[in-house]
Amino acid sequence: MIRIIIALIIFLSVMAISPFLIDEKGYILISMNNTIYELSVYAALFWIFAIVSALFMTLKLLRGGLNFSFGTWNKIAFAGQRRGIANFNKGLAAYMLEDYSQAEALFAKSAIPSKRKQSAYLLAASASAKLDLNSNTNHYLALLEKETVKLKDVGLESVIVNIKLLMNQDKAETYAKARALIDENHKQIGHDARLLALEIDLCIIERRFAKALQYMSAARKEKTITEDTVQTWEQLAYYGSFNESIKLHDSKTLHDNWSGLSRKVKQREAVLFAYCKVLAENEIIEPINKLLVPLFKKSPSSDFLKQVRNLPIKRADELIAIVQKQLHKDIHSGKWLGCLGHLALKSEQYSMAEKAFGSLLKLEHEEYGVQYDRQDLQAFAQVHSKQGQYQAADAMWSKANTL
Repeated sequence: MIRIIIALIIFLSVMAISPFLIDEKGYILISMNNTIYELSVYAALFWIFAIVSALFMTLKLLRGGLNFSFGTWNKIAFAGQRRGIANFNKGLAAYMLEDYSQAEALFAKSAIPSKRKQSAYLLAASASAKLDLNSNTNHYLALLEKETVKLKDVGLESVIVNIKLLMNQDKAETYAKARALIDENHKQIGHDARLLALEIDLCIIERRFAKALQYMSAARKEKTITEDTVQTWEQLAYYGSFNESIKLHDSKTLHDNWSGLSRKVKQREAVLFAYCKVLAENEIIEPINKLLVPLFKKSPSSDFLKQVRNLPIKRADELIAIVQKQLHKDIHSGKWLGCLGHLALKSEQYSMAEKAFGSLLKLEHEEYGVQYDRQDLQAFAQVHSKQGQYQAADAMWSKANTL
């Protein structure tokens, strides 16, 4: 702007001085409708420059006014959206800081003005779920459902979060809603490990054990699903399947169910112990001995024997005999002493159990180190209690609680 003013001053100065320096000024004649307009060259140039400058200044002012008007309108029109986005971002910060109450309020407040309804409602539902406010969680999920629950609109990730929030409430009606969402997106199960995992979990909850087992081979192929997770699923699903066989039918159906499995599947510990647990709960001892005695003779791992102690075997004489033979070979074996103690306790042979657990604890003072765990101490406390040794039982419970 300053440059324009300086140029204008120079031009006008030249126009003012030029007539005094030049004798021949020069004229311009313009004829319009029988009217003649006479101007000097300098006057014509002056007016041309003045008109152009006036037009330029007018355009400049108009553009500035328009920019001001649009800027002002933009600030007014989108002020609510900007506040909504600010509240949404504050909600994210509160969520990360585990201030779930504040996060829920901010997400709910920001949903409509920020135009991020789907994300805001999902996060508000998640925050309320952290606070065990199921009514609030369902309210936000209902609002989300009104928006849309179609995969093409919200994305599979939002559907998965929705399903998890429903399943975590542990209610029949929310399980039913989760089932409806999974079935609606059923084609994605074979392409997304997260949805596959939710399907297996829900099948087990719904006691659809056969259906859950159908997914095991696919689950093992997924790199994001760990072997421990698959084994947990197998243990739950096979236990449910075996238990239904005998509860709804008879022991022969249970045996047929087991016999129908492939050899490879039978060798999986999760499947083996699921079957043995059902047999033990129904006091069918012979098949247990047939399965476990050969394995006991091969000196299995400590982890294997720790799973045996969870079996409610009430008549374990044959297994106890094998364990005692193993102890004759190594009287300082912690894994066999613990196994003997648990088997004797389940068989109500409390004197034998007391001696086994006592020897197990003594290993700590004989330079063999600690070879017991909390479950061993709790079992030892039960042995004392069964024999009326309540003071010793209390001492053992206290010791167990320190681990």
